[in-house]
Amino acid sequence: MTGATLFKPITISELNLENRIVIAPMCQYSAVDGQMNDWHQIHLGSLAVSGAGLLITEATAVSPEGRISNGDVGLYSDACENSMANVLNTIRRWSNIPVAVQLGHAGRKASVQVPWRGGAQIAPTELGGWKTVGPSDIPFRWSYNPPEALDYQGMARIRVAFSEAARRAARLGIDALEIHGAHGYLLHQFLSPLSNFRTDEYGGSLENRMRFPLEIFEVVREAFTNGQPVTMRVSATDWVEGGWDLEETIAFVQALESRGCSAVHVSTGGLSSHQEIPVGPNYQVPFARAIKAATPMPVIAVGLITDFEQAEAILSTGEADLIAIARGALYDPRWPWHAAAHFGESVVAPEQYLRCQPRQYKSLFRA
Repeated sequence: MTGATLFKPITISELNLENRIVIAPMCQYSAVDGQMNDWHQIHLGSLAVSGAGLLITEATAVSPEGRISNGDVGLYSDACENSMANVLNTIRRWSNIPVAVQLGHAGRKASVQVPWRGGAQIAPTELGGWKTVGPSDIPFRWSYNPPEALDYQGMARIRVAFSEAARRAARLGIDALEIHGAHGYLLHQFLSPLSNFRTDEYGGSLENRMRFPLEIFEVVREAFTNGQPVTMRVSATDWVEGGWDLEETIAFVQALESRGCSAVHVSTGGLSSHQEIPVGPNYQVPFARAIKAATPMPVIAVGLITDFEQAEAILSTGEADLIAIARGALYDPRWPWHAAAHFGESVVAPEQYLRCQPRQYKSLFRA
């Protein structure tokens, strides 16, 4: 045994994780009317037996108009809740992996075609499209239909939607919630001065721009099961001059911490079509490192982390507390198995799979 940090247990609030590998949320754009189906059963079922410490399901809309596309999963109706229950029941029958749900609202980036059909926005007058909303009436791209600027009544409806979705998640026995405050979606739109041009108490100063996202955190925290983690995913920079930046992110994270946030998942970008991102291995890790230095909350790092030694180095040098893999988990759903074999560690595996254990890794699997 090497004692790799990647396979050391960690506790987030009252949730105990067997290792520090997180399967990050990955939209599948395959739901119908917000409802999970047999594709999600296959997809999430495979990841549930991956040996990871935590599985976060895809971005889950709190209202129909909050979906990114009309293929997005939702948690805004009894039908959505029941379909998710069916998938969760199957997972729980065969796996004890903790499952988290990422709650979100796409704001001005909603009403788009699924990626394999081009991903362009669908106008509200076209089949499958709807009128989007945002903090201001500024579209994400010049070709997009401008969103409707939210008034107080609209913001109140969204608060209620997040709260109700959190209550549904609690009824489902979800182990943790992650609120999506990144990638240019609604809460990020309120945070960034590039998308928030409001002149009321929700725009202008940093304190004002943080107000609505913090209100959303508070209603979710109140509605979700006591003691279970509520976390936030953030974009630490817009990668655009004059946009949301690391300094503001740290202030936001510290405000979340004071309100009982359990962990922060650090990503970047997604707000502006003018972003210039220097993509490469570990390109987002410096932001996680800076945020970890500013908060005692566990920090999750993500972004082109694909190599076992690369992931271990991030954790062992204290740059983050957990590693999230997304596309890498689609490419290799057994990434945690292979990482454990590499470090001489062990992971939980289904009894049905025990006989596939390679002879050179005799202690790899635990039933």
